[in-house]
Amino acid sequence: MQHSAPLVVGIDVGGTKTHLRALAGDTLVADHVSASGGWRPHDPVTAAGWLAALVAEALPPGARPSAVAVGGHACETPRQCARLRAALQPHLEAPALVVGDAHLLVPAAGLDEGAGLVAGTGSVAVGRLPDGTAVQVGGWGAVLGDEGGAAGLVREAARAVWAAHDRGEEPEALALGLVAAFGVPEVPALGAALEGASAVSAEWGRHAPVVFTAAADGSPLARRVISQAGGALAALVARLAARGVPVGDVVVAGGTILAQPPLYRAFTTALTESVPAARARPLRVPPVTGAVALARGLL
Repeated sequence: MQHSAPLVVGIDVGGTKTHLRALAGDTLVADHVSASGGWRPHDPVTAAGWLAALVAEALPPGARPSAVAVGGHACETPRQCARLRAALQPHLEAPALVVGDAHLLVPAAGLDEGAGLVAGTGSVAVGRLPDGTAVQVGGWGAVLGDEGGAAGLVREAARAVWAAHDRGEEPEALALGLVAAFGVPEVPALGAALEGASAVSAEWGRHAPVVFTAAADGSPLARRVISQAGGALAALVARLAARGVPVGDVVVAGGTILAQPPLYRAFTTALTESVPAARARPLRVPPVTGAVALARGLL
């Protein structure tokens, strides 16, 4: 299939689903969502073969892309992304680019510079130095980090109710909610329940609504956990700024922060205090829009 305008392909590979969008000029050629089961970001050869097969499957017969840009979940360093790009390039007769998926947020918002902040199951903030060097902070997983993401919220909530238990306080709404959610009889048993999770981020993260429900019910502990989570997300942006990343615009995405106004408010309040010049902008379009923009930049 021939197109009068160059055919650009953008791919957003998330932890659970992958979104491919292809356009020839302003004409939508493909908009394809599939599972991310074949994505192996630490195995470049396998990941590249999977991406090439995805492109072939999603595009009409005979269509050949003029440029392909990929934002990949768990593509955490420039070296890793470069290895993935090098493995993908031989599959294509077109220039290719691979970046971490959070790097799609700023171009998706139509911006040339700024920071991208994701708070979904986990959390991470990214940006670029004036010379184009990519910088990532956070994103260290639920055990070590991911403050402000769903899993990190549950971890910090558990710590808060354990501390209250150690002070001899009666269980309040947050403690009762966590005990019920994890199906344990009392607060001390939460430790074994958390440690026994086979997929820590996902299994902890799915209980994050308990924290927000408890806060709405008046739990001081839950409200403190949410406030601290917002502060931790703002601290990621401050860390980027300290490293020289322009952060005047902070594009915010992620199912946790955008679905939970108390967390978004806590973040923006803390951001105003820690980085007064920064402005938060919730992303209202799919991140794959950023991949398409990056692909156009390769032409």
